[in-house]
Amino acid sequence: MPDIVTAKHLGCFAMTEMGHGSDVASIETTLTYDPETDEIIVDSPTPSATKTYIGNAALHGTSAAVFGQLWVGGKCQGVHCVVVPFRKVTKGKNVDLPGCTSGDNGHKGGLIGVDNGTLRFDHVRVPRANLLSRYGGITDDGSYASEIASSGKRFFTMLGTLVRGRVCVGAGAAIAGRRALSIATRYALRRRQFPSPDGDGEVVLLDYLWHQRRLLPGIAKAYAFGFANNDLIELLAKSRRETVDDDVQRSLESRAAGLKAAQSRWANDVVQVCREACGGAGFISSNQLTQLRSDVDIFATFEGDNTVLMQLVARGLLTGYRETWTGLDRRETVTKTADMVARMVLERTAGRGTVDALVARARRVSNEASVLDRGWQVLMFDERERHVLESLARRYQQAMRLPKGARFGAVNDLQDHLLTLARVHTDRLILGSFVAGIEACEDQAAKRMLNTLCDLYVIENLEADRAWFTDHNFMTQARSKSLTKSLNHLCTEVRPDALALVEGLGIPAEWLGSTMLED
Repeated sequence: MPDIVTAKHLGCFAMTEMGHGSDVASIETTLTYDPETDEIIVDSPTPSATKTYIGNAALHGTSAAVFGQLWVGGKCQGVHCVVVPFRKVTKGKNVDLPGCTSGDNGHKGGLIGVDNGTLRFDHVRVPRANLLSRYGGITDDGSYASEIASSGKRFFTMLGTLVRGRVCVGAGAAIAGRRALSIATRYALRRRQFPSPDGDGEVVLLDYLWHQRRLLPGIAKAYAFGFANNDLIELLAKSRRETVDDDVQRSLESRAAGLKAAQSRWANDVVQVCREACGGAGFISSNQLTQLRSDVDIFATFEGDNTVLMQLVARGLLTGYRETWTGLDRRETVTKTADMVARMVLERTAGRGTVDALVARARRVSNEASVLDRGWQVLMFDERERHVLESLARRYQQAMRLPKGARFGAVNDLQDHLLTLARVHTDRLILGSFVAGIEACEDQAAKRMLNTLCDLYVIENLEADRAWFTDHNFMTQARSKSLTKSLNHLCTEVRPDALALVEGLGIPAEWLGSTMLED
């Protein structure tokens, strides 16, 4: 432990292989138990079993948590993890241990300070005690034992322990987006371009409506992600403090996957927007935006490829749908689905009774309610998810009734629908956290500003999806068109508080490191 604390003993997380990244269940590394020596033999049987993109592997790591297929008594027990020392320091140099071969992935597009590399093992022996056996291990008599009987459930339970990494990656991506917005907004408040037709000098960049449309909705979304991350961390802490049931654990994993994907996608998009919003200055390295763009790029695929994570979120929703609504008729299904979605979005809201009343009223007068009515906004997010989930469940059931040989094509055709479901589900979770955060806020001035930011977050989201809402008769053409007008008005309303809002994102000006902001 002292060597770990002082960074003398550095570890690696060795899961991804040349042949399998997202499909962890199919990794090829073998962990074979030898009862005669009470050891586990770690082997990379094929070139595609080579561990790759492993942080700390190329230069500095000395031990690795290696994932592979555990074989005990001639039977494969699925993916497990074992700690393998693979390098030692000899005369000031790092040297691979016998049977271990490390390599370097080479120059990367970002995060240059992380020495990603490759690892291969040729029948490397480690003690049985090196097996991480919380969910399944080898007993003293050499047999395999686990409290989780199902190998499939055991596999997903093991992967569930990785949720903290996804929480950190999602939060890290959001922080990169905050930093970019802080830089670009501060620059837009000092940079002037083109004379005003009113004759009072050149116009500040952030006074242009389209520049506001570029940056201010991003700030609103940054606040929305902040509340969603707070809720996620609270749920994670709860799962570590006490025993939680499968539903809570599934909710935690789903939130972590969805938010990681949503935040890293947003960060990549918003950093590019901020770079362009700063013109040529944004392309100068000393102004930090190009470096941010490079570093945040990988967030979209590590700790889980975003597309795969979103499909996992959607498949989890389908599983819950099937378990809860099997055997119900069409009318009962619609009623219970609507109730489920409403309950889930409000389950963490402090003022649930108030919001319930707002949503109930919005259902009665949905065509007359203002687009800035919070109940109507929550209702639209609820209805969108409910409709997408129901229609996908029907399509999926039809696909699974097809004969073998035709199922892949039918299920493959559902991927766009799966990703839509995951997106709107995650959007709904974020809105629920935002509403809860506003309800809990005791500072009335801050609460008013948060309400305006929440409106900005919601209206931008609805405007981007306005075609869906009109196609499915949830909005009239007139109401759809009013979203753009409302969005423009909200940007104008938020504009005077832009500096205070980026300061509120929590990154001190002196930490931005952008030379174009220096006086």
